[in-house]
Amino acid sequence: QVQLVESGGGLVQPGGSLRLSCAPSGDIWSIYTMSWYRQAPGKERELVASAGAGGGTRYTDSVKGRFTISRDNAKTTVSLEMNRLKPEDTAVYYCNADMRTGGGRNVYWGQGTQVTVSS
Repeated sequence: QVQLVESGGGLVQPGGSLRLSCAPSGDIWSIYTMSWYRQAPGKERELVASAGAGGGTRYTDSVKGRFTISRDNAKTTVSLEMNRLKPEDTAVYYCNADMRTGGGRNVYWGQGTQVTVSS
């Protein structure tokens, strides 16, 4: 069974930092774009940042200059370094990966990890 396993998250004060990580497991043949989404209470899920297999990255405007998405050298894991966190960054963060597995090519989601920015 293919899964995306997330780690990190938690409670942090405004201005603080957190790091999220996501690693796929299972019968994975290829990994294409890996992304982080977030969903705040009462809001739609939104794309935070994405990293393509070729190294290109993109960010939503509200996190530019504060968040950094990166993939390891083997391109199999993705991390999100979050700095200068704000209360409005509070949300459940989800890892997302476009992957080819033994069952074909699909988009997979992690279980989500809570990030709370509060004093």
